[in-house]
Amino acid sequence: MIKGSFKKLISVLTICILLVVSSGCSGKVAKDVSQETPDLSGHPQVQIEMESGDKMVFELYPEYAPETVSNFVNLVNEKFYDGLTFHRIIKGFMIQGGDPNGDGMGSSDKKIKGEFSENGFTQNTLSHTRGVISMARSQDPDSASCQFFIMHDDQAAPQLDGKYAAFGKLISGEETLDKLADTPVTMDETTGEVSQPEEKVVIKSITLLK
Repeated sequence: MIKGSFKKLISVLTICILLVVSSGCSGKVAKDVSQETPDLSGHPQVQIEMESGDKMVFELYPEYAPETVSNFVNLVNEKFYDGLTFHRIIKGFMIQGGDPNGDGMGSSDKKIKGEFSENGFTQNTLSHTRGVISMARSQDPDSASCQFFIMHDDQAAPQLDGKYAAFGKLISGEETLDKLADTPVTMDETTGEVSQPEEKVVIKSITLLK
């Protein structure tokens, strides 16, 4: 019974991922370097370092989501994410961040094509299992820009597959992911969801390792 209730809860939360990202809101402006094409040969690796000093390393997969990876790497190179936060944390589901407004409504100045099967992009077969990083978006399939989420649970939301552009996976720092998921949260007054960290969870930097 508990298991079934949890699945229903996750279905509701899946819908909320759509609704908390507004495709029409402004945010941090990208620098001119965002128009450059990064070297995506092999599998780029990025490190997320928290203000606390805790770290996570992700391997990115351009063969599954090339435009998504290119956009993310450009934002990393611009230091777009430095000083931003994880503004939405749901233990057992996912943590979401990368919003310049810090409230789920912000974006960068560039929207990208949704590289997932329900949007006609069939080569992205990455599944939303634990440690997978994926792009948040609004109801518009081509509205992703800078906000991303990291899956916390292996079986939490298979229904995300084909609906969101997964583009990488955690390869180091599982203890950091679990620590972030354990962050005390309170109700978000805008959405009514119990997912807003009681204290800011600050991303010190995201850097390209290779």
